[in-house]
Amino acid sequence: MSRGSFQFQTAANGDLADGPDNVEALRRLWLSRTLIRGADLGPGDSGDFDYGAWHVSCHLAGAGGVRRSADGRILWLEISYTPDNDEYFGSVSVMGPRGCETSRLDSAQGRALLRSSTLLGFVEGNSTGRTSSRGVDDSRDRFNGWRRQDFDRPVGSSSEGGKVWEHWCTLRDIRPSAPIASSVLGAYVSLVAALGDRFAPTVARGRRQYAHPRQLRALVEAGFTSKESALWDAMPSTIPDETESQLLEADPCRALEAVATLDWSDPPRYYMFGRRADSWSRSSDVRGDLAGL
Repeated sequence: MSRGSFQFQTAANGDLADGPDNVEALRRLWLSRTLIRGADLGPGDSGDFDYGAWHVSCHLAGAGGVRRSADGRILWLEISYTPDNDEYFGSVSVMGPRGCETSRLDSAQGRALLRSSTLLGFVEGNSTGRTSSRGVDDSRDRFNGWRRQDFDRPVGSSSEGGKVWEHWCTLRDIRPSAPIASSVLGAYVSLVAALGDRFAPTVARGRRQYAHPRQLRALVEAGFTSKESALWDAMPSTIPDETESQLLEADPCRALEAVATLDWSDPPRYYMFGRRADSWSRSSDVRGDLAGL
């Protein structure tokens, strides 16, 4: 089934389908300047949006989600990094016989873990703390001058950093000629397909600034997500202090440990870092943002 003006492909239940057609549709959408243009692209330096994705993209790519496997284990899903070829992939982490195991979502192990699993909820990406791309050395001419290593901050630092800023860098050039961004786009489509249609709009609702409400409206109009999913009646829970430091490590196994301690009753739930929890878009806000669609 196809949805919206950009003809995103969906499963029968309305969730985004995983596959190259949707990766290319998302690339075209975030490069398009028809639905979002000018100041609505978000704040940035000169050139950041010449070939770069909308501002909301780095928040979307930095977030993750939680499912419960058929045998009762907690599953942590995110975009992970591999230094072997400097690329990103959609991943699922679980505690196994030898400890924490992280697999690609599109692997046999990943598909087996997701089969018959149930959704518990989502977790905001960290915009302080560590990045997932440990030890990279980006040159000054990469990502329009943004370098991932500049945002790998110590846990406890209040400076801008973490996975959200990491993907602000990676998504400054999302043309097909940019292999790192292409891996992020592919990983993100896989992640959204695995976490369901509410995942992307829920994370987008975490900010009222930076034109995120207009960008969420555009995601709905384009068909990346549905109006119903954008409007679901949700309020975020605050990540406890003792859990926050683990998530700021930006390591999938540490994140798995952290989310296993959270309350997942009455799912799905959304956990946000306390520093920006007051930026949440309530359902009434989103209803006004989407008026006329």
